[in-house]
Amino acid sequence: MDIRIDDKAGYCFGVVKAIGTAEEELQRAGSLYCLGDIVHNSAEVERLSRSGLKVIDHADLQSLPQGSKVLIRAHGEPPSTYRTAEQLGIHLVDATCPIVLALQSRIKRGYEEIGRCGGQIVIFGKQGHAEVIGLNGQTDGTAIIVSNPDEIDAIDFSRPIRLYSQTTKSREDYRRLIQNIQARLPQGADFIAYDTICNSVAGRTKALADFASSVDVLLFVAGANSSNGHYLYEYCRSVQPKTYLVGSAAEVQPQWLEGAQRVGISGATSTPRWLMEQVAAAL
Repeated sequence: MDIRIDDKAGYCFGVVKAIGTAEEELQRAGSLYCLGDIVHNSAEVERLSRSGLKVIDHADLQSLPQGSKVLIRAHGEPPSTYRTAEQLGIHLVDATCPIVLALQSRIKRGYEEIGRCGGQIVIFGKQGHAEVIGLNGQTDGTAIIVSNPDEIDAIDFSRPIRLYSQTTKSREDYRRLIQNIQARLPQGADFIAYDTICNSVAGRTKALADFASSVDVLLFVAGANSSNGHYLYEYCRSVQPKTYLVGSAAEVQPQWLEGAQRVGISGATSTPRWLMEQVAAAL
């Protein structure tokens, strides 16, 4: 059996930066708090926890000692988190992805501008996703969150609209959302849609299609709570029907591999390389 690991799979730049920042702090201090899972992959979270990374939620901030260090992961945080940390004397280690940080600033400016003409900010993203919470925070929590291109009834089409997307959403779905909104707009409406999807994520699909079509079976490694992972898995499955989603080597079913000469292993932008290598070793 020929086993191949997708050399373009694995962490995006923002996740690499966040994990590198965490590892540097852990080497220096031996422990560090992290506001939410550093990455949507339980195996990597467990690995870092053994090194001293302690995952907390927003409620836990109130009970931390003054001077505690808390990592902000790549997804970013709303302005309220920074204000709370300052009030409590907590030092934030900011590992927000630069692309997400730029988008936060862009939405904040858009919110201030559109507020002067009675318009609305619309964000295409997964409801409750950490990045979306941070983006919505730039609008004081007033943005309209659209999770599905066909669910747009919450938008007031008689008012100006500025549309942005979570950085990891599908370009195809975003285009469909734009078309659906345009179909509902009155003549002369004030509508601008910004291209805010991360190129490193969007660019994965072409390479992934080539890789998926080159193997008989594809094992896609991703965390259960990774939205990017589920999107890329479904994309792979549309190219190679014998694509299976696994969180670890233990989830691989031997019957999937029957008759396969070439088995590919790929993963999400939140999947560590070492985890894909573990799956390959198990095969």
